Amino acid sequence: MPHTLASLVNHSALKLTVLAGEERLDVPVRWAHASELIDPVPYMEGGELLLVTALKLDAEDAEATRTYVRRVAGAGVVGLGFAVGVNYEGVPDALVEAARQENLPLLGVPRKTPFIAISKAVSAAVAADQYRAVTAGFEAQRELTRAALGPDGPAELLARLAAHLDGWAALYDASGAVVAAAPDWAARRAARLSDDVGRLRERPAPASSVVSDTDGDDRVELQSLGTGRRARGVLAVGTGAPLGTAERYAVHSAVALLTLTTERSRALQDAEQRLGAAVLKMLLAGEPEHARAVAGRLYGGLLDAPFRVVIAEPVAPDDDAPAPRTAAEAPAVLDALADAMDSAAARTGEAVLAVPDTGRLSVLVAAGGAAEDACSAYAAVVEARSGTQPRGRGRSARTEAAAGAEGLAVGLSAPTGPAAAAHAHRQAQQALSVARRRGRALVEHEDVAAGSVLPLLADDAVRAFADGLLRALRDHDATGRGDLVESLRAWLSRHGQWDAAAADLGVHRHTLRYRMRRVEEILGRSLDDADVRMELWLALKATSTPPGE
Repeated sequence: MPHTLASLVNHSALKLTVLAGEERLDVPVRWAHASELIDPVPYMEGGELLLVTALKLDAEDAEATRTYVRRVAGAGVVGLGFAVGVNYEGVPDALVEAARQENLPLLGVPRKTPFIAISKAVSAAVAADQYRAVTAGFEAQRELTRAALGPDGPAELLARLAAHLDGWAALYDASGAVVAAAPDWAARRAARLSDDVGRLRERPAPASSVVSDTDGDDRVELQSLGTGRRARGVLAVGTGAPLGTAERYAVHSAVALLTLTTERSRALQDAEQRLGAAVLKMLLAGEPEHARAVAGRLYGGLLDAPFRVVIAEPVAPDDDAPAPRTAAEAPAVLDALADAMDSAAARTGEAVLAVPDTGRLSVLVAAGGAAEDACSAYAAVVEARSGTQPRGRGRSARTEAAAGAEGLAVGLSAPTGPAAAAHAHRQAQQALSVARRRGRALVEHEDVAAGSVLPLLADDAVRAFADGLLRALRDHDATGRGDLVESLRAWLSRHGQWDAAAADLGVHRHTLRYRMRRVEEILGRSLDDADVRMELWLALKATSTPPGE
């Protein structure tokens, strides 16, 4: 308990008397300080018991006394101690009245009680309070350490921390999802803080914040976990009042223990990632049995059921910026996507094989599972942020916070098995290429296979080729010597049927034959060649397709 004016008054050796402010004796005293300055305010920090003999103050002057008391009370001084029998035989009435008007406790200090005795009493009480806080903090640290090393790990740690704080505690993972809370009802309270947690996670660890606008009556403090550039988790604690010294020690201990846990988990994840890279390499090399043997229990369940291959790459805002060369240079959008899929899979017990490599992320996820849904939801947020129509499944506020300003392109294969993993990987790459070309955040291979090839002709390089191939014919038509381009289009659309194409154009078939010979002469290519006919048809379609379609 903090030392108060009441405890000083009750100190038998000091023999202090209360002359004013009786109802405010429960105010904590941070220090006792003696000063005879007419204006001691510049030297006060607040919370002091100010001891005076009125050596320079005319304590019988009502106006001067009111001004003095008003200033020290406004500076946060919690009480005045007046030495009786030093400069005044008693306590002047003007000083008592001024203290009552400001509701400032005024204590009479007998001549036999030196100021230093009061200062020593306050100092001893402050030291004792600090010792109790440190002792309680160390005890809490030992208790939290035992909990962290126990079978329940972070969950038990949160329960002990909440009990020590007489409040609640919650743990968020790297994606911002609540993974544990104590008591159980705190999970609902913690879920409402997802936006605040998202903002804290954007800051380099370690970082902390106090949530001021909360839905409850508690005071919520957030602490990030981790030692790297990105937070590996967030600890939230809610209490009815600001944290004291002992409570602060407990929270700091919990942060340290949870950081050790998350960093240890990260080291384990790095090892799993290297194992996953080896499994993926074997699958792509057409060695599914070897991949199964290496995957073991960690990834074996994933390979026993249909899975999908996900390939994701960052998209620079201007798309002219160079792609990252290494996984370490990959932007946060890939890290956030991986965190979202990992967290979703962890909640349902799914296995996820994620391999970051040269600025891209390759992932094997269970077909139709939670990780696939999380990928779709994250991509939908990125598309919505870029202004395109999202196609993903339901998304949460936490997912909204996770998706940064960086763009993203994701290709998703059809469901497959280990024997066809290499083919599925090519499908995901093809879908990724289409996603980048169309400016989409996510494209599934089924959409590419079921759609038309014509949207692929909107590429600038294809249009340039088409314009070059048809330029000579368009130049010819511009002179008014015939309509070769439209005649060629009609003839190709009718698969070389002269009568049908001529009827479409409203000309005689001999006229159409003449025009096709002129096309061959101008282009220097034979229309009997199927490849030539294909190129010309695609060129016509490319130049007739508006950009962006």
